[in-house]
Amino acid sequence: MKRVRALVLTGYGLNCDQETAFAFDRAGAEAVRVHINALIDGSVRLADFQVLAFGGGFGWGDDHGAGVLQAVRLKTNIGDQLLEFVGREKLIIGICNGFQALVNIGLLPGFDGDYRSRQVALITNDCGNFRDDWVHLLVTAASPCVFTRGLGALDLPVRHGEGKLYADSQVVARLEASGQVVLRYAKPGGQPAGGAFPHNPNGSIGDIAGICDPTGRIFGLMPHPEAFNDPTNHPLWTREREVRRRKGLESLTDEPTPGLRMFRNAVASLQ
Repeated sequence: MKRVRALVLTGYGLNCDQETAFAFDRAGAEAVRVHINALIDGSVRLADFQVLAFGGGFGWGDDHGAGVLQAVRLKTNIGDQLLEFVGREKLIIGICNGFQALVNIGLLPGFDGDYRSRQVALITNDCGNFRDDWVHLLVTAASPCVFTRGLGALDLPVRHGEGKLYADSQVVARLEASGQVVLRYAKPGGQPAGGAFPHNPNGSIGDIAGICDPTGRIFGLMPHPEAFNDPTNHPLWTREREVRRRKGLESLTDEPTPGLRMFRNAVASLQ
């Protein structure tokens, strides 16, 4: 059986490509870091991959807005290839800056098969500051999202200054009704954050942290699953290790982290 090939974009300030490629490799894929120019000039073919990952970072220094220039370059130069990639039922994930690029291109939310129109924005955090923290998240069980199958409550880190999801009320209502709201910010007890800071770190409408298209194959989220690829990434891992030891439970290293499970779900869906 051939390994699933994942293309991880890099270049011009995209600085989470190493971790994203590492997570895909650990999930069983063959991850290849590809400079955006290599896709544009045709030296690397998007059609040769089954997964496309828009990673985190600060593409073009977030000049003109987060994810804007990356979206313009890709849509202008290889927009048709992106639509063909989607049409072949392959997978796309956009993490943080990558999520911002996806909504700017129009690949999300993808209502009625429209992968060209921008209907959602990710704007400046309500707190006015860059947030670098860990957040609690709830997964929508009824979501069609391929990446989050079998996941419930989880923790992931955030690192962003423009993470507030904003859209027309009718767009938000449609996202909710169709199960396209995949992740929500939550309080430690598992209740929705209700917009309360810092549980909702950016003021996102409806505590929305991640959405998918109607097929569940295109997924965008502000938190970073690739940064939780090992139990020791979590700031409370030593405490959790001791709790497990005292209760006679399995070691932390005996099960994959929620972040890694997202990548494993993606790979497994293509095999």
